Amino acid sequence: MTDNQPQTRLDARYSDEKATATPWPEAEKRLSEAELFWISTVRPDGRPHVTPLPAVWSRGALHFCTGPEERKARNLDENPNLVLTTGTNLWNEGYDLVVEGVAERVTDDARLHELAVAWETKYGPFWHFEVGNGAFRHGSGHAYVFSVAPRTVFGFGKGEPFSQTRWRFTREDH
Repeated sequence: MTDNQPQTRLDARYSDEKATATPWPEAEKRLSEAELFWISTVRPDGRPHVTPLPAVWSRGALHFCTGPEERKARNLDENPNLVLTTGTNLWNEGYDLVVEGVAERVTDDARLHELAVAWETKYGPFWHFEVGNGAFRHGSGHAYVFSVAPRTVFGFGKGEPFSQTRWRFTREDH
């Protein structure tokens, strides 16, 4: 879990009267356990691009990987702002999370080794990566790894009670 505790607020406009703000540790646990995320980036011409991908929560940030020639990597090269979402596709049950942040490329091989272990631990041997030259290696290809420390996270409790919690982070580096 992260030492950087966010400012937490329940938005009463979008929450049932009996709803309470979801504690950050509960949201962080959901981010850690989620298997699939949707990444939203912006193309150079301003059109959105959305695609699913796996991600790993580590040291207070989400991490994902992508080939350097893939659309999302090229978009991030021009504009590192993005949104990652996870949750359920049901209206009346579950919990959805929306993470807003800035993607920063991870190039330190020691850190990449830690993340490679985290990927394989979470997703199994199909997601085994070697590390070299500041990237993940898989077969004949390679993938850039990005870290997204949240700036703002929104949590949507669905079903009784419906709720919307917002967590805002203060980061010295942003």
